[in-house]
Amino acid sequence: MDAADLDYRARTLSGCIPSSVVSRLVELGHTDEVEFQAGRGEWFCAREQARLLAERGRRAAALEVLAPYVATGWWTAVEAAAGMLEEWGRSDEAIALARPHAEAGKRSALRFFALLLARHGKGDEAFDLLRPHVGDGWLAAALVDIAGGAGRDDDAAALLTARIEEPRTCDDPTYRRRVIEPSNAVDLLAAIRERQGRVDEAIDLLRTRETTSVNDRDQLADLLARQDRIEELRAYAAVESLGTAAQCLAEVLEERGDVEGAIAVYRQPGGSLFRRNHGAVRLAELLVRHGRGDEATDVLRSLADASGGAEDWIVDMLCTHYADQGRPEDGLAYLDTLKERDGEEGWEFFRIRLPLLVACGRRDEAIDLAMAHPEHDTWAIAELLADAGRTEEAIALLEPDEDVVGPVLAWHLIDLGRVRDAVALLQRPKPTPSTLPQDDLTARGTSP
Repeated sequence: MDAADLDYRARTLSGCIPSSVVSRLVELGHTDEVEFQAGRGEWFCAREQARLLAERGRRAAALEVLAPYVATGWWTAVEAAAGMLEEWGRSDEAIALARPHAEAGKRSALRFFALLLARHGKGDEAFDLLRPHVGDGWLAAALVDIAGGAGRDDDAAALLTARIEEPRTCDDPTYRRRVIEPSNAVDLLAAIRERQGRVDEAIDLLRTRETTSVNDRDQLADLLARQDRIEELRAYAAVESLGTAAQCLAEVLEERGDVEGAIAVYRQPGGSLFRRNHGAVRLAELLVRHGRGDEATDVLRSLADASGGAEDWIVDMLCTHYADQGRPEDGLAYLDTLKERDGEEGWEFFRIRLPLLVACGRRDEAIDLAMAHPEHDTWAIAELLADAGRTEEAIALLEPDEDVVGPVLAWHLIDLGRVRDAVALLQRPKPTPSTLPQDDLTARGTSP
């Protein structure tokens, strides 16, 4: 085995058996094939085989499966083995296994190793390991997590404060603002201040951010909710343009039993188009949770009927809701209205029609219509065929595009018991680039 080849195949899912197919093999009882392929360089098979052995209490055998992969120096395998060792209470062995990779400067190994140290009473060592990399937002977040348990909050705060007070000039001459690195320095410092009980300082810091929403959460809104500062949260939600603060407020009110108050938050006028659209969807979800499906239908229908509202994702949401409410025929009627208005039905809207037809007991009609559509998606049609028990037809449809839909085709081959054909298809060699990206600090760039 070769670490670079293992890494390439695992990242690109090229020339290997992906985890989704491995799960299907196990689900259908083909564990002998998984075990066999685990010994032939198939990483996802090896990982699953090790997991299965560990579940049966065969820990030594599990490590033996991973050993050839670990021996290549490939970090992903080392991380998996170290994780098992830690889970079994063998933290010293896990630390010894991971240490050389962290010391080599591998970014993901640094984070894993530092958190591992911190979990096992070595917080100061973990903190000092990450300290030079505070300019890396991902590693800085780990450093802040570690600082709390290690009693190093003041040290972490000092590092971040220095970064905030001394931003660097962006290399792009057209960008005139000063750049703070890491970009999440303010957020991390605010987290420390809240942890220290200095809540007002945390709030003041968060009010200086340029980016307020990360992964659909707003740290300031969440902080105000945790601190039970509801009136401040309400005021913030009224002016925050993306609606994430309003979502936080509505969640708090719903948790406290004030459903009408939560509904009122989402019904407030104003804000960006993004806020209005996503707020309407969240309102519909809230109404459904409380058995008010008809009201949710009205909300989503109004959203779809609004000027510019008939986007495919909104129409999909409305039609899925119709189906969930046992009214798929109403979803089809709505799509018919759009088709009549536009004079045609592109695939982005036609695909929404297919599950509605199936829900109405018209699967064969759905298949025939999909096959006749000029933009038909063979993948979607194959799924319809397979769900109808016509797996051979699904395979025949997919085979001309096997280089693109290999895992899907393999899944159906396995369903018919053609395991070897599926494996051969997935393991077909594909060209690899002459150089592979390295997951180390040099390749990603160190902090200034």
